[in-house]
Amino acid sequence: MTDLFDHAMQERLATEAPLAARMRPRTLDEYVGQEEIVGEGRLLRRAIEADRLFASIILWGPPGTGKTTLAMVIANHTQSHFETLSAVLAGKPDLRKVIDAAKERRKLYNKRSLLFVDEVHRWNKAQQDALLPHVENGTLTLIGATTENPYFEVIGALVSRSRVLQLRPLEDEDVRIIMQRAIEDKERGFGQRKIELDEDGMQHLLRVAGGDARNALNALELAVESTPPDKKGVIHVTLDVAQESIQRRAVLYDKDGDSHYDTISAFIKSVRGSDPDASLYWLAKMLYAGEDPRFILRRLIILAGEDIGLADPLGLVVASSAAQAFDYIGLPEGVFPIVHATLYLATAPKSNTATSYFKAFQLIEDEGITEVPDHLKDGNRDAKALGHGKDYQYPHSHPDHFLPQQYLPKPLLGTYFYNPSTQGYEKQVSEQLERWRAAQRKALGITETDEIPDMSEETIQAIKRHHKPTGSRAAR
Repeated sequence: MTDLFDHAMQERLATEAPLAARMRPRTLDEYVGQEEIVGEGRLLRRAIEADRLFASIILWGPPGTGKTTLAMVIANHTQSHFETLSAVLAGKPDLRKVIDAAKERRKLYNKRSLLFVDEVHRWNKAQQDALLPHVENGTLTLIGATTENPYFEVIGALVSRSRVLQLRPLEDEDVRIIMQRAIEDKERGFGQRKIELDEDGMQHLLRVAGGDARNALNALELAVESTPPDKKGVIHVTLDVAQESIQRRAVLYDKDGDSHYDTISAFIKSVRGSDPDASLYWLAKMLYAGEDPRFILRRLIILAGEDIGLADPLGLVVASSAAQAFDYIGLPEGVFPIVHATLYLATAPKSNTATSYFKAFQLIEDEGITEVPDHLKDGNRDAKALGHGKDYQYPHSHPDHFLPQQYLPKPLLGTYFYNPSTQGYEKQVSEQLERWRAAQRKALGITETDEIPDMSEETIQAIKRHHKPTGSRAAR
């Protein structure tokens, strides 16, 4: 009796399910898009059709691109036992049951088991570690689906034992085919009704769906179900109806995920690259998607110090003032100081000489810390006993407020970390500094100099990790 009721409930759910669920493709021939992965002759397609999917795969892509659908297609093609878990809902006890059943199935019937884990990145390291040995020894073949970059969100050992397949947002023509099928399908779609979708309405749905088939089908379903038929029984979906059904494009932007990091990276690189138009575009995307403006402003302040520097010292002032102004104003008008800072920094002369600091940091790490020269030490405590501070000359007591005396430890005299650029204000700094250095060399008898070469970005990033908590992911 319980089975009868369960069967009836499943049938009812199938007919009452959302259109996007009802129209989910069941075969490879019904699957639309992702030709680079499952097109005719592709390796994955051949493996699915031959039921020889022995290697684990991780399907990575935005929502609505067909990850779960592809897993269900594989389930429909395989003779292996197919099990599904949602990483959002399932934990280690659920995984343990699946593993134990897979072992028993293999031992008694020599039958393989495929495990589809939706949102696999939601599992923590311990949960992923629990899965690893059973994927490694072949007890389970994993099909993981994730919207996040698996190279960051899935443990490396699991990624290395899987083939990562990246799914892209669907082309508009693919989404059009999917919607047209839904309109015509008499079994699962709206084929039993008379529906007329205007071309401009279709174009609106395609444009706003942004390559997300589920989003497009949800909008189509709302348009059809909320529009009464006319006297001829025709449900006419006009542009106005389409616009009411889906008014705003859904922007893929998880504040803890890839899109967050990729977009802020594109924004910073555009400002650094002196492209104000691209900078405004990525700024608009972040604010449209609901990014915290303070996060953007913090990144601009960092950029002003790192990439503008002394080429335009006002850059740091403008960025810091924008942050203060935003805190005072808030949204929506607070967007103006953010835009002001973005445009100022994008069009300012650029210099990254602030990274000279990392040369000194690296030298200390390589050679250790050298003692402070006696005349530079604090003379308030040990001047009489140890001579600390003796012979130090106060620069402001001399013409031009400068005199050439020793400031570096003796073994490092003539070592130059800072190499000024010729951009903006820093060109003046360069000319003045060369005069000071020449006077210092003459006064101290420095005959050999060592100009530390600029570092690669990779080296700078490695040194930066000393300055922040482990695991932080910075946007470059």
